[in-house]
Amino acid sequence: MDAEIIIKWGFIGCGEVTEKKSGPAFSLVPGSKIEAVMSRNKEKARSYAERHGIPKWYTDAQELVDDPDVNAVYIATPPSSHATFAIMAMKAGKPVYVEKPLAVSYEECCRINRVSQQTGVPCFVAYYRRYLPYFAKVKELIRSGAIGRVLNVQIRFAVPPRDLDYNSRELPWRVQRDIAGGGYFYDLAPHQLDLLQEFFGPIIKAQGYCSNREGLYATEDNVSACFQFPDGTPGSGSWCFVAHESAKTDRIEIIGDKGQICFSVFTYDPIALHTERGREELVIPNPDHVQLPLIHNIVEHLQKQAICTCDSVSATPVNWVMDQILGKL
Repeated sequence: MDAEIIIKWGFIGCGEVTEKKSGPAFSLVPGSKIEAVMSRNKEKARSYAERHGIPKWYTDAQELVDDPDVNAVYIATPPSSHATFAIMAMKAGKPVYVEKPLAVSYEECCRINRVSQQTGVPCFVAYYRRYLPYFAKVKELIRSGAIGRVLNVQIRFAVPPRDLDYNSRELPWRVQRDIAGGGYFYDLAPHQLDLLQEFFGPIIKAQGYCSNREGLYATEDNVSACFQFPDGTPGSGSWCFVAHESAKTDRIEIIGDKGQICFSVFTYDPIALHTERGREELVIPNPDHVQLPLIHNIVEHLQKQAICTCDSVSATPVNWVMDQILGKL
């Protein structure tokens, strides 16, 4: 593909994430448009296509992949189908952009990577926070030595149960292991872990302790972990998905020998920089459609104008770390 070719996307899945985070961005990037959308639910596919001015809609993923007008595929389904659809598209010669996590296990990530290598067709992953100005600022502060040499990294995350968690008859897919790969940890921790590996390199050791304290669903609702980066820097994490409202926390602390940086991953609270000068708050706005910078880079990559490194190979270590923490490996 080159700059003269329009990237015509086919969406497999049209759920909540596509409404604002990603969907509109595909049409905002020059040289990119949405050609077709697919959902197993006929009315959902038709409604999404009509509301967003998309020419075609399907209820069968293979039909969308086979559409000659579709030359790239966006997979926005639950993780259990990521590998199947990604491999289907790559074997058809069509580049893929997959929602995170890449798959339900490290093993499935490796399968995707093998097919990408065999076919020469790229597979990109939606770790879009790497490209947001907010986190670019955190990375800049670390690299500039604002807090000196990094000594330790800590993740703290706690949220109350969601209303749907109390519905034992129809639990959300995010807490069903066969669909999501785990519980809320497997859904939310990938963004945190991917960012830290973007800052400090791939985690080389990880172990964890998991429990289900409230019994609202079968998967873990509490996770504690420790891990280590290539230069020996240790890190730890604590996740609670059944906390009291008073304990609600979304915080990563990077501790250096000359200060510390505190920031959030999901709420984008002002970045707090602590140094000998005292405490500074940095407010860094992000674009309305948070996946826009990454999608822009992917389109340019497919047009051979740039290189996008947010691919399946770079995404796979996140699943390795999570599987180590959950004892799946």
